[in-house]
Amino acid sequence: MIGNGIRGGIAIAALFMASVAAQAADLGQPYRPELYAPAPIANWTGGYIGANFGYGFGNSDWSAPAVTESAKGGLAGATIGYNYQTGVWVWGLEGDWDWTNTKGDADCGVLGACTTKLNWLATGRARVGYAGWGNWMPYLTGGVAAGNGKVSTAVGEASATRVGWTAGLGGEYAFTPNWSLRAEYLYVNLGNFDCSTACVVTGSNVSLKTNLVRGGLNFRF
Repeated sequence: MIGNGIRGGIAIAALFMASVAAQAADLGQPYRPELYAPAPIANWTGGYIGANFGYGFGNSDWSAPAVTESAKGGLAGATIGYNYQTGVWVWGLEGDWDWTNTKGDADCGVLGACTTKLNWLATGRARVGYAGWGNWMPYLTGGVAAGNGKVSTAVGEASATRVGWTAGLGGEYAFTPNWSLRAEYLYVNLGNFDCSTACVVTGSNVSLKTNLVRGGLNFRF
């Protein structure tokens, strides 16, 4: 009887100690927070099309009469391009065409108001971007630019399509695997063209230079 009681007591004590040990083990487990999963890095390789819109501003210098105009206005157009990504670097080619109403006036005395207007603008550029910041890609860009400018005074007008250069920088954000938003700045220099018909002065030139601030939406294939 006594032996059976001792054995029963030992069994009960063992079960109790096992229960206490299990609870202590549960309390002793360190807290392991879930690891943060960073946003997936966008894959920029492939072709894309898009739309852009923005604002142009700058100065146009007339050689005779010697005046400087402050030209400004809106613009909107289409974009097409292709990117190739190697690691965190993105190499691309891009072209765009924009309608614009960038326009400026200045008082030219007997010639009345001297007016300069940029009717359209197109660029073909290379891009180099850095894709090491998640879905953000800052980039540098530069290449060729072409545009049609028109100058006029009270005695006449002249227009010409000129080819020059452009350079700038921007940033693009991929908010889905196929769609991205962008913002960029470009400086455009289309050189000078002869406005002798409008200026009534042989050899008179007008410079076509502008700064562009644009936003855009692209769809990648």
